[in-house]
Amino acid sequence: MIGGLRVAVVLPAYNAEQTLARTVAELDREVADDVLLVDDASTDSTADLARQLELHVVRHPRNVGYGGNQKTCYRTALARGADIVVMLHPDYQYSPRLMPCLAAMIASGDYDVVLASRILGGGAVRGGMPRYKYIANRILTATENFLLGTKVSEFHTGYRAYSRQVLTSVRFAELSDNFVFDNQILTQVLAAGFRIGEISCPTRYEADSSSIGPGASLRYGLGVLATAVSYRLHRLGWRRYPYLIPLVPSEGAPTVQSSDGVSVRDQR
Repeated sequence: MIGGLRVAVVLPAYNAEQTLARTVAELDREVADDVLLVDDASTDSTADLARQLELHVVRHPRNVGYGGNQKTCYRTALARGADIVVMLHPDYQYSPRLMPCLAAMIASGDYDVVLASRILGGGAVRGGMPRYKYIANRILTATENFLLGTKVSEFHTGYRAYSRQVLTSVRFAELSDNFVFDNQILTQVLAAGFRIGEISCPTRYEADSSSIGPGASLRYGLGVLATAVSYRLHRLGWRRYPYLIPLVPSEGAPTVQSSDGVSVRDQR
């Protein structure tokens, strides 16, 4: 726990057998009250290894996609009493040692969502990120910042933390089951008035790290742009998108809620 808040780490996994043990080994289990892995019908032994590592495992009988995997992650973490949920890709691209920092930024009451940025530290390319991915990341992020009215260094990280208040306020169940889920949920966060913070995170691209192909990357990029344009139209009042309307309308400052429903602290 941090500040009396229960911390859950969720690992959306697909064929992560080669990198899972290294990822879990660097998690601070004194901070993480719960570590759960959702296996999206992997063809390797990801689920079996996760059980050996004493993780809580949920296995999809069929592949539902990256976004669909995250939906199960968040539903399960909330049902198990999480107050702070840290989502980490189990492919060892991101440093698990930073998990307490992300959780602490939420627990402090200063942020509702925290993103671990591979860009802030300036070492993404040195860490092995392919240059074409880096360039695409920068172009997409700059475009999103313009359309969303934000100053975020990276929207495309697979390492982020959410407060329970966020996950129970936004309609994440209505989002895409594919990779664009990550961007869609951030537009929901912005539409609901929650605050986004960032922390610098080193990048590690290795041979057994996961990566999407060129075709999927193109579809993702187009989906990101469509999401940003939709948000802009919604904020201007030119078109309404129900998925951007919070489940719980904000009345003043949002608060961090503990799993028993007791308000822990005023975030503003």
